[in-house]
Amino acid sequence: MATPAYLNALRAFEASARHGSFTAAAVELNVTAAAVGQQVRNLEAWLGTTLFIRAGRGTGQLEATANAQLALPDIRAAFDRLAIGVARLKEASAHTGLTVTVSPAFASKWLVPRLEGFQKAHPDLDVQLDTDSRSLDFSLERVDIGVRYGGGQWSGLASEKLMGESLFPVCAPDYPLLRNGQLAPDALSRCTLIHDLSMPNDAAFPTWRSWLDRAGYRSVSAEHGLRINNSAAVLQAAVERQGLALARSVMVQDDLNAGRLIRPLLDGPSEWALKQAYYIVYRPDHRELTHVRVFREWLLAEAGTVTVPTL
Repeated sequence: MATPAYLNALRAFEASARHGSFTAAAVELNVTAAAVGQQVRNLEAWLGTTLFIRAGRGTGQLEATANAQLALPDIRAAFDRLAIGVARLKEASAHTGLTVTVSPAFASKWLVPRLEGFQKAHPDLDVQLDTDSRSLDFSLERVDIGVRYGGGQWSGLASEKLMGESLFPVCAPDYPLLRNGQLAPDALSRCTLIHDLSMPNDAAFPTWRSWLDRAGYRSVSAEHGLRINNSAAVLQAAVERQGLALARSVMVQDDLNAGRLIRPLLDGPSEWALKQAYYIVYRPDHRELTHVRVFREWLLAEAGTVTVPTL
């Protein structure tokens, strides 16, 4: 494989093996399934070996042979290195793109309000913000860097802690049940509780029930209320005087600073330090790419200006 003549065939082989299908590989490569199949057959002829075991007629399913499976990690690593080389070449151009992935809530409540400062400091770096709530494949989706929330471990990615956070109740400053800006303990049972459902796969993430029990309000019911699966929308509902929300400190900081929300229960154990945190994530071999490095350093500097209560 001394010349690049078989690069397209190798790409067709790698994509077909990953998807187990010529058809799915063709969608990714933006060619026809017939073209992918022909490229793989040409590669097999050149190598003098079979790369796939074809399933029953009509199924379209492929299974890489034992020898092919042994070779795939090296081929994928080679394509990754090629991608890094291309990225370094792009850095020399007048304008460079940077694809950043974050959750919709983190984008709206923390990143976007601060992003103007980064763009002013780096006008030649075009930021493309992907706010897909699912965890993207950085290689497949060509993502440069992102911020994820959780325990800090994600397969194939390096992570650096950006910010920890805590949880506490908030409401609008003119919420009807407040007296002198505070919520009396006996009024808590009459509040509409706004439930954040944005962490459905994390059983350890505090709910209103667990917070009430921990804070000593076991007699207050958490069965009813408004249920929302987006943290930013939870806070907006609280701003609109619709009830009492359990706010994550990083998400709510700007709303507290602006006076759109207040903390009505400052007495007692109202604050809960969370195990989860925000992490900067990127492919380990992309750490020193200039556009990744400058955005990473900017995120860390911005996080240093955020006051996150600790217990």
